[in-house]
Amino acid sequence: MKTARGGPAGGGSAIPGSPTVWLRGIGVHVPAATRDTAWLAERTGIPEDVLREKFGLRQIHKAGPDEHVSTMGAAAARAALDDAGLTARDIDVLVYCGSEYKDHIVWSCAARIQHLIGADRAWATEVYSLCSGGVVGLKVVRDMLRSDPGLDRALLVAASKESELIDYGNLRSRFMFSFGDGAAACVLERGSPEEFRCESRGKGRLLEAAVLTDGSFALDVIVPAGGSVRPASRETVAAGLHTLDVPDPAGMKERLDRLSRRNFFRVIRESLERSGFDVGDIDFLALVHMKRSMHEGVLAGLDLAPENSFYLEDYGHVQACDQLIALHEGRRRGLLKEGDVAVLAAAGTGYTWAAVTLVWG
Repeated sequence: MKTARGGPAGGGSAIPGSPTVWLRGIGVHVPAATRDTAWLAERTGIPEDVLREKFGLRQIHKAGPDEHVSTMGAAAARAALDDAGLTARDIDVLVYCGSEYKDHIVWSCAARIQHLIGADRAWATEVYSLCSGGVVGLKVVRDMLRSDPGLDRALLVAASKESELIDYGNLRSRFMFSFGDGAAACVLERGSPEEFRCESRGKGRLLEAAVLTDGSFALDVIVPAGGSVRPASRETVAAGLHTLDVPDPAGMKERLDRLSRRNFFRVIRESLERSGFDVGDIDFLALVHMKRSMHEGVLAGLDLAPENSFYLEDYGHVQACDQLIALHEGRRRGLLKEGDVAVLAAAGTGYTWAAVTLVWG
């Protein structure tokens, strides 16, 4: 078990004496239907070997017409509650941090999930940070639990059906061809280390986060129509302006290539340092799904082996869900041990990079 610079194993705190927040349960739900690389190759014109080796895909999950972010999110939430040994009525607040492409527009998915699972004691709200939403959500909910004495347990839920926003014939948006559907959730609870160790309730102790935004990328990935700038109309539908697009892919790539790895390393390092650790202490890295070479490059830059992470090639990129899915798979496959330091790291268009540290067990 590692010892943090800030104190005993489990990390230091940016707020001395503040309450401890534990990850108590994790739940993942993906649709049964899948689309393999042959299906993607037929629709995109990209060879299967390129999809497998460069894009880092074997398959993605595809939600059906009756599967939405609310229903998938509710399924993941129930799984997280089961994992935590709790019921929905044990939850004080439910926070949705997933895709804004929801069942309806200008609509609270959090409230719908609260109703679907019967969490009638909890109030519900939403945090939105695109593909960094899962990590940003963990930071926000942890801060809520530490600062509000009226909150003991929170349920954080993310879900995505953004595969429906992909035009596979638009090669400008090809980096998003990896989008898959699904949901992930976790239960967070405030409590002392002694309580959780005695009752074996904790999956991990959630520590400090770091977040960085570069808003110069804000207009690089958009759905051109459907918002207030260009309201939906027959003309916008006929022109195919309601799918994700990258107006200047070469310009975005040139600027992003200069920054992205550096910013990933920056937020990972800052999260660790604020938690009382350093880069050499990482045992497991739960990353956003990215092309295989970049995933390998991030691991190499941190002196980590493939077994120190889980690559989401059977899921694709499930928006804000990626890190909890990777953590779930890491636990399931025995990649996480008692006392391991894990870092969850994300990047979302806009562009926001985020990381949070936890100590497992």
